[in-house]
Amino acid sequence: MARIFITGSSTGLGLMAGQLMIEQGHEVVLHGRDARRSDTALREASGAVGIVTGDLSLMRGIREVAEQVNRLGRFDAVIHNAGVGYREPRRIDTEDGLPHVFAVKTMAPYLLTVLIERPERLVYLSSGLHHGAGADLDDLLWRRRRWQGLAAYAESKLHDVLLAFAVARLWPDVLSNALEPGWVATRMGGAGASDDLAQGHLTQAWLATGDDALARSTGRYFYHRATREPDPVTAIEATQDALLIACERVSGVTFPR
Repeated sequence: MARIFITGSSTGLGLMAGQLMIEQGHEVVLHGRDARRSDTALREASGAVGIVTGDLSLMRGIREVAEQVNRLGRFDAVIHNAGVGYREPRRIDTEDGLPHVFAVKTMAPYLLTVLIERPERLVYLSSGLHHGAGADLDDLLWRRRRWQGLAAYAESKLHDVLLAFAVARLWPDVLSNALEPGWVATRMGGAGASDDLAQGHLTQAWLATGDDALARSTGRYFYHRATREPDPVTAIEATQDALLIACERVSGVTFPR
C-alpha cells in the first residue's frame, strides 16, 4: 500500500487515477482548487483518505497546498496532474503577474516539488504537444511575444518534461518521470479528442505505485505504460538547469541541488 497525493484531482484524469488507486488499496489524498471542487472530489472518490484545497494559479495558493500536504506526513508518490486548457485566447495574468498557464503548469509543479517533503516517486503530466515547443527561456512569461494560447500551453508541457528530467538527474534518490496521457475527452481535452479515455489515467497510477522494473525507472517519458521518445531538447542538461534558474528567479525559491 502506498500513499499518493494527486494535484488537480477533483475531475478528469486526476480523479480517475485517484479512484483507480483507491480501488487497488492505496491511500490517496486528492486536491481541489476550491471548497466546491474539493467536496465534489470527495463524493466521487469516497475512499480517499483526505483532500487539500488551494488555487495553484497563485503562489500563495501553491504554498498553502504544500503546507497542507506536509502536515499529513510524507507521501510515497506525488502526481503533478493539475492543468489548464490550451484555449485561452488572450493572456490572463494572475495576481503574481504570471500568465495563468505558466502559473498552473510550470510554477506549481516547480514549487510543489521543492516545498513538499521529498517522496520516493514524482510523476509529471505532459503532452505530445511538447514536441517542437520553444525551449528559449528568455521570454518565459510572454512579456515580449504576442500571446499565443496553444504555444504557451505547449511550452508549459515542455517545462514539465524538463523538470521531471532535472529532478531525476539532481535527486538520484527519487524516481522522477513524465508522461503524456494522450488527447482524451476530458473537460479540458474536449469532446473531439481521439485517444482512448480508458487508457488516459493508467500510466500515472502505474508510475506512482507499480513494482515492475519499468515503473521503477527514472528520467524517462511514457505513453500508455510504455516508453516514448520525448523532444530531444529535454535531455539537454543546460536547458534543464536554465528552467530551474528561471523558476528560482520568478518564485524566489531555490531548487535544492
